[in-house]
Amino acid sequence: MKISDIPWQNRPGIRLKQESASALSNADLLAIVLGRGNFEENAIDISNRVLKSYDFDKLSDLSFHELKEEFRNQVPAMKVMAMYEIFRRTNKLKKMGNKRKIETAKDVFNYYVDKLQDKKKEHFYALYLDTKNQIIEEKLVSKGILNASLIHPREVFNPAIRASSNSIILVHNHPSGNYAPSKEDKEVTKLLDNAGNLLGINVLDHIIIGKDGYYSFKENE
Repeated sequence: MKISDIPWQNRPGIRLKQESASALSNADLLAIVLGRGNFEENAIDISNRVLKSYDFDKLSDLSFHELKEEFRNQVPAMKVMAMYEIFRRTNKLKKMGNKRKIETAKDVFNYYVDKLQDKKKEHFYALYLDTKNQIIEEKLVSKGILNASLIHPREVFNPAIRASSNSIILVHNHPSGNYAPSKEDKEVTKLLDNAGNLLGINVLDHIIIGKDGYYSFKENE
């Protein structure tokens, strides 16, 4: 069935305008994002099929290639990826506004929580700051199990030197949701703090992002 075959008053776009977005089902909302279907399925049928396997929270975890496979087309995959990125940026703006200055560990948590809290692997970032603690740059240093033997100070501090960074903040997530520091977290922090002291680039903090909170090495000194 084509969308055009659905009675006019029951089409998702018409219902959204006449009622509200909250009155629509998940499949109806996703169908509006997709815009159109293909020769085999309309947008609502595609949405129902995909949502049977992945609800919205799980859909956001899929890569572009996984989305392309589920939607059987790269265009809806790109639309859905863009939709979730807009969500993340909107949440960040609501929490921090256009603020680019880091003043507290909570600022770092707000900056990264939507990006990291649902990741299935550990992601280790370095935030590079100027003398006023404004963010100059950020870099994904590693992805996977965090281990001091796998984190080389060169990978963290070379970008800091190139960017004339005054200080850095280390950030990574715990996929388990538990943000208590592990032995490896402490070893990595000590390794990079010592390297920063030698280079004259202060490691201000190391923040661990969990599901509902964070751990700051600085706040727990």
